[in-house]
Amino acid sequence: MKAFYAVEQKQHNPKAFLSSGAPQPNPEQPERTERLLLGAKAAGCAIERPREHGRGPIAAIHTPEYLDFLEHIYTRWQRIEGASEEVIPNIHPLGRNGRYPASAVGQAGYHMADTACPISAETWDSACWSAWSAVEAAEAVISGAPAAYALSRPPGHHAFADAAGGFCFFNNTAIAAQHLRKQAARVAILDVDLHHGNGTQGIFYARPDVLTVSIHTDPVRFYPFFWGHADERGEGPGLGYNLNLPLPRKSGDEAFLEALQPAFRRIRAFAPDALVVALGLDAFEGDPFGGLSVSTPGFARMAEAISSLGLPSVIVQEGGYLCDALSDNLTAFLTGYASQ
Repeated sequence: MKAFYAVEQKQHNPKAFLSSGAPQPNPEQPERTERLLLGAKAAGCAIERPREHGRGPIAAIHTPEYLDFLEHIYTRWQRIEGASEEVIPNIHPLGRNGRYPASAVGQAGYHMADTACPISAETWDSACWSAWSAVEAAEAVISGAPAAYALSRPPGHHAFADAAGGFCFFNNTAIAAQHLRKQAARVAILDVDLHHGNGTQGIFYARPDVLTVSIHTDPVRFYPFFWGHADERGEGPGLGYNLNLPLPRKSGDEAFLEALQPAFRRIRAFAPDALVVALGLDAFEGDPFGGLSVSTPGFARMAEAISSLGLPSVIVQEGGYLCDALSDNLTAFLTGYASQ
């Protein structure tokens, strides 16, 4: 299986985020790429550098207003006397249908859903290369590869069309799905991250051409809290094209594999031409976030099951944080996927 990664993705190096109101070291660290590269190589992947694909594939998902903000906000932020080193919002609108603020502080609150996605001088470049890795993997599948892996970091599934959130800036999964639409009439997304992919759901919530299915920790007491509940089915033309399968905290291999069955039924009913797997390795029992309890062999079983759908697949890296088994978990998944 081909894997795509650019070294520029390591430049983004966030220092902190707020957890329960307290500053904590940011877990979305550049070292993740080193561990994931080891895992991909151990699975026999050929690591290739993606091409620079320009803004087109990113702009197909994200609004020009948001892209202009993200590219320039760090420079603007530095002009604020006494501002933090990284761009971190301190105010958010209760609703986002009103006037658009002119100030950097106001726009940061408008375009950043939480305090877990600080923006530094390197964020824009790293996020672009992360997205281009997903685009390159989609190109490989369009060209006939049965599957391809995008080592996308920073991750993406919490990013909305016009907002960053949860360590995410560009929604790489959505960008890959939209790029596949060049050839595929219908694309399904299966998100197996610990956290619900609220940004991905939001982007496609009113669309019938992209099915979104997510298995994740029940958000009633877990991030992202406000999205990911079982009664969220889509809206307008997209009604019936979104399926959420929340799991109780600490659910392990068997519960996750059981949840794959209704996910597969929905995907088969949709009859997609291609699949995007939003791969979160943070469902692991030893991940620092500790929400679910999937084992390393469980990731291999999960991959074998998903691969049995027989769909051309783009596997886009989402979560999965620093722990001893991070490399092994990716190796298990990619090896399991390729075994079918």
